[in-house]
Amino acid sequence: MAPAPRHPGQEGGWLAGLGRMARTTAFKLSALYLLIFAIFSGIILGYIAWNTRRLLDAQITETIETEINALAEQYRQGGLRRLVAVIERRGRQSGSFLYLLIDPRGDAMTGNAILRVPVQSVSPGWSEMRYNWPDEGEERGRRAKVRTFILPSGLRLFVGRDLEEQDRLQITIRRARGLSLLLVLLMGGFGAWFVTRRVLKRVEGVATTSAAIMAGNLSQRLPVTNTDDEFDRLSLHLNAMLDRIGELMTGLRELSDNVAHDLRTPLTRLRNGAEGALRKAETLEEAKSALERAIEESDHLLRIFDALQMITRAESGNLATSLKPQRLEDIVASLAELYEPLAEEAGLAFDTRIGTDLVADANRELIGQALSNLIDNALKYGVKPAGEGGSLTITAEKAGGQIRIAVADRGPGIPEDKRAAVVERFVRLDASRAKPGLGLGLSLVAAIARLHGGELRLEDNAPGLRAVLVLPEVTDSAARTLAPGIALPEKEA
Repeated sequence: MAPAPRHPGQEGGWLAGLGRMARTTAFKLSALYLLIFAIFSGIILGYIAWNTRRLLDAQITETIETEINALAEQYRQGGLRRLVAVIERRGRQSGSFLYLLIDPRGDAMTGNAILRVPVQSVSPGWSEMRYNWPDEGEERGRRAKVRTFILPSGLRLFVGRDLEEQDRLQITIRRARGLSLLLVLLMGGFGAWFVTRRVLKRVEGVATTSAAIMAGNLSQRLPVTNTDDEFDRLSLHLNAMLDRIGELMTGLRELSDNVAHDLRTPLTRLRNGAEGALRKAETLEEAKSALERAIEESDHLLRIFDALQMITRAESGNLATSLKPQRLEDIVASLAELYEPLAEEAGLAFDTRIGTDLVADANRELIGQALSNLIDNALKYGVKPAGEGGSLTITAEKAGGQIRIAVADRGPGIPEDKRAAVVERFVRLDASRAKPGLGLGLSLVAAIARLHGGELRLEDNAPGLRAVLVLPEVTDSAARTLAPGIALPEKEA
């Protein structure tokens, strides 16, 4: 036997495990999601930083405008003297505002700041400037947002606000943005590792079980964690498939054993008869008799193979496309008319109760074959003298969206613990072995029922057996267009 294939987790150390994890689809999808999330997080954090700076800048602009308007009002009311006094008073107050009044020659008249730019070259309006407080050295340069205003006398008024607080806030925001992105990457990376490890664990469980199954242990099943996730659903479907494969293989083994066993007897009789005729037949009549027995045995073998072929076709579903809406009461009535003389000849009281409008998607020939098998069994195994209550009853009715066709007799019936076994191929109860039969009749009926989406039920008729063929009813009016009739197979008397 070839060695079982290796599966994830069988070899290599932790480095190999990380490499294997990095190659998994789960890790790649997690990494892609993390990258997309990090990009969008960066965009959002960048927008927050930009909008914060814009709002701060607008706030600074508004406060400077308010301050300039107030100084202009002082200038209009009290002239230059009052303006100088107000600037000196406000300049002595601690704060982030800077003031500077320059005469037309460029000399400072009053103020609390030293601008580090040629003041006469500064145009009216907004600008950012470098400056120092008077008590600071020039080695430390500060930044300020300044509004330059030219008075009617040619004086230049500079009013601004220090940007150090804004710069500190921007640095804090940038650090927070970087830290946030780092945390996103770290937490996302951990999440990707956790998810991938969890998925790999599930995959390794599936791979381990698959390896055991491939090695020949067909009883193994894929693990199910009862979380109802996609792995559980996949495992349940695969387990159902494995169960079905196991059933088919078991059935195949049993079929092979049963075919070999059941064909051995007729083949032996066929060979012995031919050999006996070859050695002992002295007249034409003896040879003819031997050939007739050989033909009978050959026909018996052909019936076995025909029944097996029909069961196989029904179970494979190849005949499902031949299902068309049919009125089953017509099929049942035709078969009842066909079998009534045989029942009366066997001394059975024959009775039928057939409903109307029994429409089902069906193959007319197969339904006829299934009902013929059930009636044959009732005639063969359910016979009692009419005086002792022997009877054969055929009913067809609708109930709960189903069509139920029942064949009931008053024979010995089938014990409840044997009913599941008798629908298997070549299974015959001890009481029936003395009578001719193949052991395939009920198997064929069950296969035909499954093909039609129904089932065969074997019930106690107290006494006797009640075999019920249950089929789904066609209730959709659009689907009840009846197919053309197909002639039923003729029944030999």
